[in-house]
Amino acid sequence: MTQYTITELAREFDVTPRAIRFYEDQGLLAPSREGASGLKRVFSGRDRTRLKLTLRGKRLGFTLNEIRALLDLYDSPTDTLPQLQAFLDTVVHHREILERQRADLDATLEDLAQYESQALALLRKNAAGEPIEPLAMPGEQ
Repeated sequence: MTQYTITELAREFDVTPRAIRFYEDQGLLAPSREGASGLKRVFSGRDRTRLKLTLRGKRLGFTLNEIRALLDLYDSPTDTLPQLQAFLDTVVHHREILERQRADLDATLEDLAQYESQALALLRKNAAGEPIEPLAMPGEQ
């Protein structure tokens, strides 16, 4: 059975040992302990996979509770249908959140483009010696 130290996993996944200890505290990883005082963490292949999936889930915007629930589903010896449904529900929920965020970002980018256009026009007017008026809020033009 392959085993890993916290340093090896931190290096492999480009995270800090502190982050790995945090994931352990959150119940996402369960390394065994070795040494006289049991302070040395020894991670299994299962822990390595769970860390990889945890980091992937974080990149996708999943909460630690959602990641834990999904990982626990895959650890359970039950039917895969509930696992697939839980995974699908989580993915659909996050896609909806991201689509709302994208709409908000698009609206903000549109407002910023209008401000930029106004500012450039005012700078051109000023350079031509014309008087300039204050910037209008997007939609007030």
